[in-house]
Amino acid sequence: MTFPRYTPLAASLPATVPFVGPETQERARGMPFRARIGANENVFGPSPRAIDAMRAAMDGIWMYGDPENHDLRRALAEFHGVSPDHVTVGEGIDGLLGYLVRLLIGPGDAVVTSDGAYPTFNFHVAGYGGVLHKVPYRDDREDPQALLDMAAQTGAKLVYLANPDNPMGSWHSGAVIRDLLDHLPEGCLLVLDEAYAECAPAGTALSVAADDPRVIRMRTFSKAYGMAGARVGYALAAPELAAAFNKVRNHFAMNRAAQAGALAALADQDWLAHVLGEIAAARDRIAAIATENGLRPLPSATNFVTIDCGGGAELAKALVGEFAAMGIFIRMPFAAPQNRCIRVSCGRAPDLDALAEALPKALAAARG
Repeated sequence: MTFPRYTPLAASLPATVPFVGPETQERARGMPFRARIGANENVFGPSPRAIDAMRAAMDGIWMYGDPENHDLRRALAEFHGVSPDHVTVGEGIDGLLGYLVRLLIGPGDAVVTSDGAYPTFNFHVAGYGGVLHKVPYRDDREDPQALLDMAAQTGAKLVYLANPDNPMGSWHSGAVIRDLLDHLPEGCLLVLDEAYAECAPAGTALSVAADDPRVIRMRTFSKAYGMAGARVGYALAAPELAAAFNKVRNHFAMNRAAQAGALAALADQDWLAHVLGEIAAARDRIAAIATENGLRPLPSATNFVTIDCGGGAELAKALVGEFAAMGIFIRMPFAAPQNRCIRVSCGRAPDLDALAEALPKALAAARG
């Protein structure tokens, strides 16, 4: 009998995924959640124009999507004031992170990130044999100086920073990120994850020349644009780096409907403004619900609110379990001391009504 001959690296890796999806939990509990406010999805949905464009594209779904993403790249370039050569498109930021790591990281290469930051990036680094070096958060925010120090100590090829940050919802000004960039060690690339940039205050986004080779900025249609299921992300980078993605990317990863939807969503900035208003109102209500129950909501520049439960990880974990038992899906950060918190995505009025009803009961049960 023969077996697949895995590479030593693949054989050493656990067969796991960075996240346990709500569908997995629904199958385990035998019923759907009544409030799905744990995955930072945009429950307010995409632009109606985007939905119409995707429906219209279905008649041609027998065709592959344009492997060059020509129209979408041109539209994104115009929107950001760069050339199409500065833009690469992929199946969400997750997919783009995987391609970037494949391009730059081999066995033993040093990579720096924050302990508790977005785990999919770590998943890709491990998958290509890179060595992760993690620094702690500082005051519930990623610590740019600690990232710089660790990059210098390890000779890192990549430094990952999310701004705004997941899972804490915190953020730095674009000026702080620019200072980090200006002190980055020679030969080190800043991977700037801006998935929540549309939700953030003015001045949060990094202002940098389009041709700057020291940084790659990643954006998505999954959050503010409400198209998480379509898997559309893009990166802004110097043309040489953007072109390098063509060496390794799946050229037919983007389906035609997703391409059409993203084009229409980008063109409908009025809908985006409407959604951002809904998100802001939901953040305020989540914060109020937390405060009414004696908990401390953290400031957020995202489409979720992280809530300090005032205890340790066991209390937060118990709360996640109690909410699940009551049909409400939420999540919590993975690493200490941030794992003292729970994280609640912005929801519609019925979702937050359910949260308000369940929270005092969940707290009583978790503490009891």
